[in-house]
Amino acid sequence: MAFPQVKDIEVRKGVTISYLVNEFDKSGAFMAKHLAKACQIFVEMIKDEDCFVFLSFTANLVATGIRGVIATIIKEGFIDAIITTGGTIDHDLARAFGGKYYIGEFDMDDKSLRENDIHRLGNILIPLENYGLLIEKIVRNYLPEIFKETKTFSPSILIREFGKFIKDENSIIYQAYNNNVPIYCPGIVDSAFGTHLFFISQREKFNLDLFNDMKELLDIVYNYKKTGALIIGGGISKHHVLWWNQFKDGLDYCIYITTAVEYDGSLSGARPKEAISWFKIKPDSKNVIVYGDASIILPIMVFYAIENLDL
Repeated sequence: MAFPQVKDIEVRKGVTISYLVNEFDKSGAFMAKHLAKACQIFVEMIKDEDCFVFLSFTANLVATGIRGVIATIIKEGFIDAIITTGGTIDHDLARAFGGKYYIGEFDMDDKSLRENDIHRLGNILIPLENYGLLIEKIVRNYLPEIFKETKTFSPSILIREFGKFIKDENSIIYQAYNNNVPIYCPGIVDSAFGTHLFFISQREKFNLDLFNDMKELLDIVYNYKKTGALIIGGGISKHHVLWWNQFKDGLDYCIYITTAVEYDGSLSGARPKEAISWFKIKPDSKNVIVYGDASIILPIMVFYAIENLDL
């Protein structure tokens, strides 16, 4: 069998992200090689006019500056739909409406933080008034305006409606609204946003139509010749993308970015090859898994895409 020869990375000044990624590719170095392949697949599926591209991710990234990278992915037209968790709606709304998040450390004294009404998300600090209380205020302020149009809406339509009131260019919800990219959130009630919807529902009845979003996703996989996905992290957002694509015998392109491992049998840690057995990814698909921190990997992929696409 013939294999490519390992080549040493040539370190130079003033290189582009594309140069670095191409050097990763030739180096054969573990996840560097996988990252290069992920960049290549990402560009290929964006260029494929027959392909509908999903982006799924977990909410923790939205609490960081990676929120701006995700907003750019939407703005540049790299993806066609988002599937994410309820916490994404929380963090994006809170930051879009002035909530300030701060950079802390992983090993801070959480008892002291609690006494000072500060939440810790990894090394990100979120004051109480900039999260739950602010999200409650946003929902109570803008839901009456939305109710003037209708009291029956799917989660994706409800999220889109909130986008009308946002002016923040780095907001995921704003960019999705502005670029007609639906945000599907199957676990929307598992959030501060969803909790406040519940409280309001106790005095003012409205209908949250989950089935309409399910129908839209099924229509997508039936109507498009090909589908692809960039899946960051695991949980419900990862599973929802894979689940609906089984109805077309699986994704044609698939990129996983994760820190989870497969040895506990979890969906979050399952590799693409396992999804082939479930008909969620096609056997002849172009797929790769990159093990590592998405806050490092995703910006590299997006810079690479910008350099290699005619925008």
